[in-house]
Amino acid sequence: MAARRQRRRFRTFATLALSVAVVAAGIYGVSRVVDDSQFLVREQCTAFIDSERQTLAPDQAANAALIAAVSVERGLRARAATIGIATSMQESKLRNIDYGDDAGPDSRGLFQQRPSQGWGTEEQVMDPLYAANRFYAELETFDYASMRITEAAQKVQRSAFPEAYGKHEPTARAFASALTGYSPASLNCTLRRAEEAGDPETVRSQLAEQHSPLLAAQASVEGRRISIPTHASSGLVESNELTQRTGWSIAQWAVARAGSENIESVAFAGLIWNRAENSWVQGSTTDGHVVVTVASAPQS
Repeated sequence: MAARRQRRRFRTFATLALSVAVVAAGIYGVSRVVDDSQFLVREQCTAFIDSERQTLAPDQAANAALIAAVSVERGLRARAATIGIATSMQESKLRNIDYGDDAGPDSRGLFQQRPSQGWGTEEQVMDPLYAANRFYAELETFDYASMRITEAAQKVQRSAFPEAYGKHEPTARAFASALTGYSPASLNCTLRRAEEAGDPETVRSQLAEQHSPLLAAQASVEGRRISIPTHASSGLVESNELTQRTGWSIAQWAVARAGSENIESVAFAGLIWNRAENSWVQGSTTDGHVVVTVASAPQS
């Protein structure tokens, strides 16, 4: 009798143990599938103009967003952003590199500016914000809008390969048009899920430094969300076209920087870019505001 009871208890325990093992294996299997699916995601950012699709890596798109944002903050034409992005694509592949080449051994940064030629200290030209402002300060000294992109870029850079900038014009135009607000919802980034929590205050700080100090100062933060007005409360009347363009410029700046700032979603004008869906979709938005939501801390 006692022996039979002991065998039943053993069988019951074994069954429970097996069930737990099966459940655990299932959970592990699902997590592996999710992890594998994330691994297979090809991260990239795209922009459309004239029905043509152009592509950049997320880190390149983030730097393009900075370059375009600085042009907007300086009140320049969208043409300036195209020239700036095309120039950086040729000089550094839109990456903030800390080395030069045989032609310019001391060249550094997004625009390969040379301290020996008066562009600033090495520390300054390695600061993307300084480098972009320094580039535009030179560009503003002549009528860049009437020139071919390669001519305008060469006048600033004085490169040994003056025609090389022109090959980057299609990509530069597509991203500049989106990032200056002239092509709504045309910039999209496909990203893996965020590995760290985002910080809305960091987004506000980056917006203030790169794009719109006044609008960043009037933005509000609640939890993981930052709500950015598309026009300043200054008493000045702005056209709806201008506020829409400002809104789309900020919204697509945020999408382009979603990878570096761990941004989960961006909402504006009835559309929402969502990291999980990697696209702009219809949704409920706040009138007159760009709403950026950062990622929460990943579940361990």
